[in-house]
Amino acid sequence: MHIVDGALSNPVVIGGALAAAGGVAKGLRSLDLESIPTAGVLSASFFVASLIHVPIGPTSVHLILNGLAGLLLGWAAFPALFVGLLLQAVFIGFGGLTVLGINTLNIALPAVMAGLLFRPMIGRGVPVAGAVWGGLGGVFAIAATTIMVGASLALSGDQFLPAAKLVLFAHIPVMVIEAFLTGFAVLLARKVKPELFTRETAA
Repeated sequence: MHIVDGALSNPVVIGGALAAAGGVAKGLRSLDLESIPTAGVLSASFFVASLIHVPIGPTSVHLILNGLAGLLLGWAAFPALFVGLLLQAVFIGFGGLTVLGINTLNIALPAVMAGLLFRPMIGRGVPVAGAVWGGLGGVFAIAATTIMVGASLALSGDQFLPAAKLVLFAHIPVMVIEAFLTGFAVLLARKVKPELFTRETAA
């Protein structure tokens, strides 16, 4: 899911950077003291999960957990995921600094959308029902991220269309895994700390 430096056209890179900056700014405004520990844990989880790459044909896939970040943090997922991406770019060389904005946008915006769509249902009913909604949120976030990554590549030139299509199909197994992981994490959180889903996040 990490687009590397030099793979995108300048308009896509600049547009992604501006949009990501707006998302991070809004996320920082919504990040209260109670959310900071959760944001730190999720940022670290994203950092570690993204390190495990599984080769599929000429590409590779990895877990992202952005759906879980969006379900728990709302707009605060933007700065949390930005920090994880920045550390990966600086210390490990995943992605790159020039594409940090578009990578943040492609991963964090679907996270926020998953939170807006599925978080209201998670806090209702029994924990198992909340876990199902959480799993759906995890699938949605990965699917939306793959679409945005594919669109970023497609907008940068016709030569990237095969890569854009490959990204979409290669991440279908990841969607299934993320559904189970996110659903289980939501189930555990509902039982151990249910206020995570009853506390309002800033819109």
